[in-house]
Amino acid sequence: MEEMYVIIAIGLGAIFLIWFLFYFIPVGLWFTALVSGVRISLLQLILMRWRKVPPSVIVNSLIAATKAGIRLERDDLEAHFLAGGRVQQVVNALISADKANIELNFKTATAIDLAGRDVLLAVQMSVNPKVIDTKKVAAVAKDGIQLIAIARVTVRANIRQLVGGAGEETVLARVGEGIVSSIGSADSHKSVLENPDSISKVVLRKGLDSGTAFEILSIDIADIDIGKNIGAVLQMDQAQADKNIAQAKAEERRAMAVALEQEMKAKAQEARANVIQAEALIPQAIAEAFKSGNLGIMDYYKFQNIQADTRMRESISESGNQNQPGSGKELGSGKK
Repeated sequence: MEEMYVIIAIGLGAIFLIWFLFYFIPVGLWFTALVSGVRISLLQLILMRWRKVPPSVIVNSLIAATKAGIRLERDDLEAHFLAGGRVQQVVNALISADKANIELNFKTATAIDLAGRDVLLAVQMSVNPKVIDTKKVAAVAKDGIQLIAIARVTVRANIRQLVGGAGEETVLARVGEGIVSSIGSADSHKSVLENPDSISKVVLRKGLDSGTAFEILSIDIADIDIGKNIGAVLQMDQAQADKNIAQAKAEERRAMAVALEQEMKAKAQEARANVIQAEALIPQAIAEAFKSGNLGIMDYYKFQNIQADTRMRESISESGNQNQPGSGKELGSGKK
């Protein structure tokens, strides 16, 4: 029984040893590379394991490049992998670019890959251009009519500007700005509706793809609709604002008039008070005149008669004003 356990342990140990040897010494992968025309030693494959580089990725990439007629160095592929790059994507992009007669070298491809862009997608976009639809762009012509346009932009990747070039958002923003400028410079919205291609021609002449990772091939107006009459709305708003300003100024003048009226009433009251105060001094002055002999008793009676005559005239005058037509108190307006 013990011999059986020993045999099983030896068998398991042998299996583990064989797996360990084939893991660190990928003989099958070395033979595949050899028959594919890729010269690489077993020692280099073993060292790749120790450098944390998967040998299958490097060997398969070298085989694909060799079969496509592209010469690559193992050290360059390992360095790109250790830098965090995608080796297979770069090799596939190089093969696609070579088949499409697009100028792309290994250094440029690795730089694009390490910059975070998909180099294979960029090559494919260079061969098969991409169509981008803008959002609805609203602009106002000189006659005040709003137009809402949607543009269809056809672009292809610019391999030489993929590193450091602006993305799709910049292209769409520039196209939208060009559409707004083109519609805004039109004298009438009717001319834009009649010839929407005039927008495309104006926008294309501005060179909107400068400094971007794309090359604009065409700009087509997919849809254009009439929006609001912005000119009329602005005029209505201006008229309402002018009305509010006029009302505010009128209210200000009314308030000033009321304040002036109150001020005049206060001045009138002050004048009456001064008159009353002055009249209060008359008896005192008369008494002083009696004492000093400047006023006799007959003069005083004459003064009293003059005052009585004045009060009588004032009473008669007030009675006459009340009996005038339109005063509401005419004579004979009472009951018979």
